[in-house]
Amino acid sequence: MKSSNKIVFFVASFSSIEATAPLGILAISTPLLNAGYDIRIIDSTITPNYKKRIMEEVKDALCLGISVVTGPMIRETVDVAKMIKKWDPDFPIILGGWHPSLLPGQTLEAPYVDIIVRAQGEDSMLEVANRLRDDAPLDDVLGIGFKRDGKMQLTPERPLKTLDKMPAKAYHLADFDAYEKVCGRRWTMYVSSLACPFNCFYCTNAGVYGRKWNALPVDQVVEETMELAKRYRLELLWMADDNFLVDLDRSLKIAEALVRAGSTFKWSVQATTNLTARLTIEELTLLRRSGLHQICQGIETASPTVMKLMNKDFQVLGDIYQSTERCIKAGVIPSFNIIFGFPGEGPKERRETVSFMMDICQKFPGAEFWTNIFTPYPGSPIFQQAAKLGIEVPKSLEGWVDYFPRYTVLPWLQGKDHQRVQTMRDYLRIAFDRAPIATTGHGRFAKAIQHLTAYPARVRLNHDFYSFPVELWLNRQLKNIVKLPKPSVDAKRLQPETAPSCT
Repeated sequence: MKSSNKIVFFVASFSSIEATAPLGILAISTPLLNAGYDIRIIDSTITPNYKKRIMEEVKDALCLGISVVTGPMIRETVDVAKMIKKWDPDFPIILGGWHPSLLPGQTLEAPYVDIIVRAQGEDSMLEVANRLRDDAPLDDVLGIGFKRDGKMQLTPERPLKTLDKMPAKAYHLADFDAYEKVCGRRWTMYVSSLACPFNCFYCTNAGVYGRKWNALPVDQVVEETMELAKRYRLELLWMADDNFLVDLDRSLKIAEALVRAGSTFKWSVQATTNLTARLTIEELTLLRRSGLHQICQGIETASPTVMKLMNKDFQVLGDIYQSTERCIKAGVIPSFNIIFGFPGEGPKERRETVSFMMDICQKFPGAEFWTNIFTPYPGSPIFQQAAKLGIEVPKSLEGWVDYFPRYTVLPWLQGKDHQRVQTMRDYLRIAFDRAPIATTGHGRFAKAIQHLTAYPARVRLNHDFYSFPVELWLNRQLKNIVKLPKPSVDAKRLQPETAPSCT
């Protein structure tokens, strides 16, 4: 194998609308840079003719790495991997990220995948690169999988490190100017803590990190976020923590330190509803003064029956009313994620959730809801029951391309019932104002259209009537009046329902 110190990373499109720097790639790049490797990142969302660019870069590279999550990202991943293998069957292709971590064997079975990196990839990827450069065996590298003579080899898991033991991410590799052109806003993700102490049955978090919450020190969070915002002129930081409010005292100390430091950027967090409910109006006001813009919460359902099935016994609906009121008064946007179609949810339970959403939004203008269809992801507790539930699980890497919660068709939610839920979700989308991260797209024109159709949408939702959806037709027709730039990928198919996803 030709020795090289150049490593090419490819980032497949997930959202052409809310695009920003690929946090996983930036994380594993730091040890490689420190070891003298030359890193090239090619993101299809911001790179015209990205396949041509990849081919140019790999000609003198050591390997190609791709970080992928379950769903649409796999489409471009597979296309690029096949393209590389057609050019050179022996060129190493490495897959990392959530999907290979949760389904290592099946991912490695793909003929165009040579190596997988599982869970935390910083140390593993560096060791893999060193072995490839030196043409040395991979057997002693923990937390990976590889092929030898056509047979798969999975090495023992690499012990997880706490976040404070991990290297800083190489944000300087990101082209924030290019992302701003796509998104209309300068923003990025930042991780200040890992894992979540709860074990909701639909969540994949425990599959990778377990439930042992750990966090960066307050001073480090404040210093790094202030530096990030200043150096790259960022307007918004999305704290991509699984559950930011686990340690309330720490959260408030971060806010106090940001206020003292004179921070000017906005930031948003994810948290479970029960932890948000602990915040007083005074604490929320402090968080708002420090720049906290939004708390995204995974309520998922308002049906007591379904809450129990989801293992969300810690959630109290009455508390959500109180915490929503306090958030609104403090100027913090309360944003909630909903999952329709969870096993055990019928029309009655679904109606309970919609009625709750309507009540919250009408009593507290400014509250937001984002909706998805239940999708049992690998690594979640309920995934173990997929076959029993009658869900056909993809049998190959390519089969996961269309595994996406905007479009999921379930054995108990298909045909007219599925269409009814999708129509209901469309009405929920236009019934109340929502503030996605992206400022491009339809913009103000779309918001004006939404206001025209919001009232009839609410009437329909209140009366549970979705036949002859003329408002949805009108909404689409009015938007088509204005010629809009076409994204490089199918934004309707790829744009996440959450902005980003909630806990």
